[in-house]
Amino acid sequence: MNQITSKVLKSINEKYCMFNAVADEIGDGKFLFSAKDNLTTKDMETCAGSKILTGYRPAFDATAVEKMRGAGGSLIGKTNMDEFGFGTFSVNSGFGIPRNPFDVNRACGGSSGGAACAASVFEDHIALGVSTGGSISCPASFCGVYGLTPTYGRVSRHGLIDYGNSLDKIGVLSQKGNDMGKFLSIIAGKDPRDPISCTQPEYKLAEKKMKSVAIPKDSVEGISKGVMEHFEKSIEILRGMSIDVQYVDMPSMKYAMPAYYVLATSEASTNLARYCGMRYGQQDGDLALGFDDYFSSFRSEYFGKEAKRRILLGTFTRMMGFREKYYSKALKVRESVIADYQRIFKDHDAVVTPTMPFVSPRFDDISKMSPLDSYKADFLTIPANLSGMPHLSVPCGYSDGMPVGLQFVADQWNENVLTTMANIWDSAFTVKRPEVKI
Repeated sequence: MNQITSKVLKSINEKYCMFNAVADEIGDGKFLFSAKDNLTTKDMETCAGSKILTGYRPAFDATAVEKMRGAGGSLIGKTNMDEFGFGTFSVNSGFGIPRNPFDVNRACGGSSGGAACAASVFEDHIALGVSTGGSISCPASFCGVYGLTPTYGRVSRHGLIDYGNSLDKIGVLSQKGNDMGKFLSIIAGKDPRDPISCTQPEYKLAEKKMKSVAIPKDSVEGISKGVMEHFEKSIEILRGMSIDVQYVDMPSMKYAMPAYYVLATSEASTNLARYCGMRYGQQDGDLALGFDDYFSSFRSEYFGKEAKRRILLGTFTRMMGFREKYYSKALKVRESVIADYQRIFKDHDAVVTPTMPFVSPRFDDISKMSPLDSYKADFLTIPANLSGMPHLSVPCGYSDGMPVGLQFVADQWNENVLTTMANIWDSAFTVKRPEVKI
């Protein structure tokens, strides 16, 4: 793998569109890694999948990137993504659409679609991803790789171009289960540049086996036949590992998705307000216009359709007269979701569900989906993200040749139960690699 060149990367990228930028030279590091395009890198353009940031070359590395380099890693490129993380299928990027290496007519998942594609295609490669509502687990499932999303605050967000400040989490994707704990150990830790990270207990990688898992009854409703078949087989594998499996009630699960979109879009509309054509992003508008006309014309030109939709939705839910009706209620739902998880974790080590309700869809089917249909696809990954719980997606089967994912959610700061499971599952399940000529 370390023999790969920039020329080869660019050639493969022409087919799969997994990178927004590729390193001019691939260094001789201990390992190769990529970073999602919303993580700043001082030697490579960072656009967060948006044309509004075209040409932005940061003066510093994000903490996670800095730590990976410090451990001897060589950055090979910035992976493609939905604009600012707004999407489930990575079809909202301003720089092309990543294509699933198992079938180029299907999506990689989002918003870390390019990261999952790169992790699937390149062996011995680690992809840094970012999750807000499922943006690591979803593409990991669709591309047949392992994806670990740590507890909110476990990894410093310094250098991350935020989608939702109270939701964003930096994690890892790889073909190998034992990479989850290995590389989380590198990027985790307190960072004075991100005060939230300073509240975490010290992370020490250790073995911690699961003894009991819970399946929310609502999580197996509306699941496709192919996914359900492999989910049931996976449950039998867990039982074969002497893990107790029980079905439980989780009443708040059905309310997590609408609450998430209220909170996430509210924070997104605030974060994106800075891109007004004067201080951040592109600044080539007509300065003869008045303030409102200038800002509107600039943002209309450079923001994509989904970004505009989420700005409008988030602004609406924060308006005087609507804040108590939507935003405040969403915060209460978040508290209920956390309470439900904590109740379950008193008797179980993890909550288990399918990662996604279906395998990666074809692009022509995605084009027929309404925005609400796309949002609903995340109903299994949103609760863990809304509550800040660590979670892991592992490949558990292949339906009509396309990967199926199994998701484990653990209690806050309890990543070791997930990394241990990743190691065990890696030995119990053989991951298939897509047929890609490198």
